[in-house]
Amino acid sequence: MQLVSMDALHRSQGAKLQRFLLRLLGNSADAADAHQETYLRMLAALSRTSVENPSAFLFQVANNVALRMRNRHRLEGTLFQSVSDAEMSEIVDGHALPERQVMARQELRRLAAAIDALPPRCREVFLLARIDGHSNGEVAARLGISRNMVEKHLIKALLQCRRHCRDLL
Repeated sequence: MQLVSMDALHRSQGAKLQRFLLRLLGNSADAADAHQETYLRMLAALSRTSVENPSAFLFQVANNVALRMRNRHRLEGTLFQSVSDAEMSEIVDGHALPERQVMARQELRRLAAAIDALPPRCREVFLLARIDGHSNGEVAARLGISRNMVEKHLIKALLQCRRHCRDLL
């Protein structure tokens, strides 16, 4: 498959693919990231092999991307579930009990120490994605690395933060 037919595939299937990903992922930001990742993976795969049914292959790649993204979000959710939304609002509103405020500050210090202990590039990726709220695609473009490398750095950062915080308890 050549680049011209990839463009035709995008024109014919792009909107349908976006709806498919939105249905799988539940929000437009993740769907947009997955849409981009799907085409990047499709291009990479097509450079190595020929595909008999490009549309079907495109949606299979998209399904795999969405599954991986959902798994990553689930992992991230379990890593940072120690403070509930209600507890966080108490802390922000200043209505939390003093001992809860102390515990929350200690958790934040542990998390800050864990982030500081990350390798520089890993820390930079983590801060851009999780603190500044940039998408994986934006982080990749900003740092001149692949989205796959961004994901690897994020997973490494999350696992190290979780391990560091658990070891300090």
